[in-house]
Amino acid sequence: QVQLVESGGGLVQPGGSLRLSCAASGSIFSIYAMGWYRQPPGKQRELVATINNGGGTNVADSVKGRLTISRDNAKTTAYLQMNSLKPEDTAVYYCLVAVTTTPYNYWGQGTQVTVSS
Repeated sequence: QVQLVESGGGLVQPGGSLRLSCAASGSIFSIYAMGWYRQPPGKQRELVATINNGGGTNVADSVKGRLTISRDNAKTTAYLQMNSLKPEDTAVYYCLVAVTTTPYNYWGQGTQVTVSS
């Protein structure tokens, strides 16, 4: 079992910055990748970025150059540094953990990010 705790969401002005954190605990030996997805109001959940145990990343074109994913040295905490935020970044952001056994994916509880003037 893997437990996730997300933090760092909030309200920010356009052009501002936020840093999201996702801390994993439990069967952390089975984790091979972590990532962030988001769900804007009235829209489907979409990929933001992922990072695997080797440090390789997959980042959505819409956030390249503004949002950066990283992990700590133990690979149990994922971060999303969000810069130059735009109103279209407003969404509930969910942490994803990929593991080698069932259920294969764990999801965090979600944290609200609102970009508004």
